[in-house]
Amino acid sequence: MVAASRTPGGLKKVLGPFDLILMGIGAIVGTGIFVLTGTGAATAGPALTLSFVAGAIACGFAAMCYAEFASTVPVAGSIYTYSYATLGELVAWIIGWDLLLEYGLATSAVSVGWSGYFQSLMGGFGLHLPDALSAAPGALPGVATYFNLPAFCIMMALTALLSLGVRESARVNNVMVVIKVGVVLLFIAVGFRHVQPANWHPYMPFGVSGTLSAAALVFFSFIGFDAVTSAAEEVKRPERDLPIGIIGSLTICTILYVVVSAIMTGIVPFAQLNVDHPVSLALQYAKENWFAGFVDLGAILGMTTVILVMAFGQTRIIFAMSRDGLLPAKLSEVHPKYGTPFFATWMVGIVFGLLGALVPLKVLSELVNMGTLAAFCLVAVAVVVLRKKRPDLHRAFRCPGVPVVPALAVLSCGTLMAFLGAVTWIAFGVWLVIGLVVYFGYARHRSLLNKSPEAGGSPMGVSQSAMK
Repeated sequence: MVAASRTPGGLKKVLGPFDLILMGIGAIVGTGIFVLTGTGAATAGPALTLSFVAGAIACGFAAMCYAEFASTVPVAGSIYTYSYATLGELVAWIIGWDLLLEYGLATSAVSVGWSGYFQSLMGGFGLHLPDALSAAPGALPGVATYFNLPAFCIMMALTALLSLGVRESARVNNVMVVIKVGVVLLFIAVGFRHVQPANWHPYMPFGVSGTLSAAALVFFSFIGFDAVTSAAEEVKRPERDLPIGIIGSLTICTILYVVVSAIMTGIVPFAQLNVDHPVSLALQYAKENWFAGFVDLGAILGMTTVILVMAFGQTRIIFAMSRDGLLPAKLSEVHPKYGTPFFATWMVGIVFGLLGALVPLKVLSELVNMGTLAAFCLVAVAVVVLRKKRPDLHRAFRCPGVPVVPALAVLSCGTLMAFLGAVTWIAFGVWLVIGLVVYFGYARHRSLLNKSPEAGGSPMGVSQSAMK
């Protein structure tokens, strides 16, 4: 067991740069590479590789901004905390409310994908669940389904793991990440021999519009690197390790995505890839059926780590919001033995476990990309604001090219948002309105910021030590 110190808030400092890189890869490599590559190929054709590059560029600009903030304000809460420190409580509440939706629905959506691959793998051994327990109501047309039991069970298992401690969770995550990256690399090695360059022509069959539409879709594939920053308060050397974890994991995952999508579209004509198991389909197309089981296993492990890291990130945001008085104090209580926000962890697991079990995947995933892109825009703006308000503040990592890089982050993320559907925009607006009602009706009156200093409030919304 690694020796661990505690921060004043009670969380243990146990994570290093290797943990953070693997945490980022754990959150990123999952549904995107095993599922969305098929849908993206049907939208962009072989130019899916450019779609991933476009998504990575948008994330890259935002990652630079995240790295500056994470190394300057190393406390739990990710962009919520950074926004609180620079743009004020109302903006921080809006973005925190946004992230609760993003992270929560991401865990629910991925748990549904996990269930599909798990049932596929079990089916290979002749084991099948009753239809009623195999999917959410209405998820399978013509089939009477009521509850997605595997989705709920995986959420409960990972919730139990997270509640026992971040060091234990990181160790499990690290093992699974190594295995699933090994599966991806093996796919590259096996699939490369079956690439037919003729399948890459035409390279951009749906033009620039199709490529950018696919980029807006596969952007979901990169969601997760920002979850690394939610662990800031539990990192031993945040000023050095957080930028390494953020940028390192994003770079590795981008390379994997581009190479895998190039090989897939080189093996299978892109029009045939619009399925929920495109990687294993490519191997079957190449007559490498012996490896399909390994891909299913890799997909299961991949999605497991995504759920684990995203659920971790959400509990830390809830912890930070509760500590600031915006949510009930019970949610920021730290377990005396495990050093984790125990109650918040189980609340998140049960609520979003039930959502994954009862709501179809399509409904769950509609808002995730919108919320993330909005969050990236806000953190880019916050970097510029903090440079103006606190030019004297020590920054272990400085985002290069300010204000140009933050402006490019807003521009690139805003462009991808423009390619999302009208229904997504409307639903996102409704969620934000609900958040404003909760803020002005509850959170604002209980905020520590609006209480006297004797009550424990902090004029910057974060501990003063974090801003020195």
